[in-house]
Amino acid sequence: MEENSSSLLLCAPETEPVIFYKFIVYGLLLNIIGVLGLLGNIITMIILSRPQMRSSINYLLIGLARIDTVLIITSILLFGLPGIYPYSGYLFTYYFLVFPHLMYFVFPLAMVAQTASVYLTLTVSLERYVAVCHPLRARSLCTYGRARIYVVGIMIFSVMYNLPKLWEGSIAKHWHEELNMTVYCPEQTSFRDDPLYKEIYIHWMYLICMYLLPFGCLAVLNACIYRQVLKANKERQRLSRLQKREIGLATMLLGVVAIFFICNLLPLVINILEIFFDLDIDDLGYLICSSNLLVTINSSVNFIIYVIFGEKFKRLFLILFCHNSIFGFGTGRESPDGATHEESLMSNGDRHSLRLHRQSTSISRNGNPMGGSRMNGSGREHRNTRSRTMSPGPCVYYPANRSDKEISAYGGAIQTAVPTAAE
Repeated sequence: MEENSSSLLLCAPETEPVIFYKFIVYGLLLNIIGVLGLLGNIITMIILSRPQMRSSINYLLIGLARIDTVLIITSILLFGLPGIYPYSGYLFTYYFLVFPHLMYFVFPLAMVAQTASVYLTLTVSLERYVAVCHPLRARSLCTYGRARIYVVGIMIFSVMYNLPKLWEGSIAKHWHEELNMTVYCPEQTSFRDDPLYKEIYIHWMYLICMYLLPFGCLAVLNACIYRQVLKANKERQRLSRLQKREIGLATMLLGVVAIFFICNLLPLVINILEIFFDLDIDDLGYLICSSNLLVTINSSVNFIIYVIFGEKFKRLFLILFCHNSIFGFGTGRESPDGATHEESLMSNGDRHSLRLHRQSTSISRNGNPMGGSRMNGSGREHRNTRSRTMSPGPCVYYPANRSDKEISAYGGAIQTAVPTAAE
């Protein structure tokens, strides 16, 4: 600590308890949780991208996992790695040379990811509200194409809203006398220090757009979903299979929203303290460290919720990563790409693509009548024999070229004439 004290005074004059607290929260907890969260989000994206998991809600969850992955990476770069040097003395190059230059771009990217994560969570709740409380409108509103539009629209809004963040930070040069070298430190610009900008954009707009508006909508939507879930559980015997699946998925996403509320409650309190009690960032050092850790936790735990509450998600996870089926060596009724003959739990009834996938599989098993060279004689008979011995399935039949007349195999009583290509 004594060796690093003079260096720290150049960038962040902090007391020893604050430095130790940041080392524990940022340097240890945030980095460990962040790495585990990255692994969980990658697995989530792999599972939800399977053909049998294709649906509007799963596409939104894939977008949420991607955004959470970016948010975790930016948290590690902004807080996790810089929290190691002040206490341990390691990562000097990163702290004084790499981090100041990265922060100029990574900080706006982190704010974009945080904004997108909040509104994607809101969109997921809105999609579940329509599917559970207004099922007749779900078929037209909760589609795969609309889900793509929602994700693109949220990303555009997040980028535009956080565009001013690009002008809030700058890089300052300092001469390090002990090491006889130039070091760099991030600092705020006069643009961010402007009282009007800080009052309107940083405080009030952030409070409304990031907390009050999404928190209020999430509370109302999930209250309606929760009431519908309770009502459905009382009448569970009379529910159809599709309705039970929708209720189960809604219950799982209620857990996602509950974790979101818990992890974002402290940042909301900090923002209120800054606005109404005029507290400075230095006065809220411990709370800010804890809030950044909670935001990282929120982006890292969705995989655990999916495994606990999503039966089909858990089954695919075990198949892909515990039975080596990711390489096509599954067992039982699983196809090489991991598709099953059951409907996805994390689906909103969009099963058309799954039916097409089954049909194409049946065609490929019975031979592609439109591809390859034509076979005559014994080769044609061998192909017909194979087609008859395969298990029945939906396929398209194209009559082959035959000589003049053939006797059908159905009892030998039906005689069919098929014209040749020359006729």
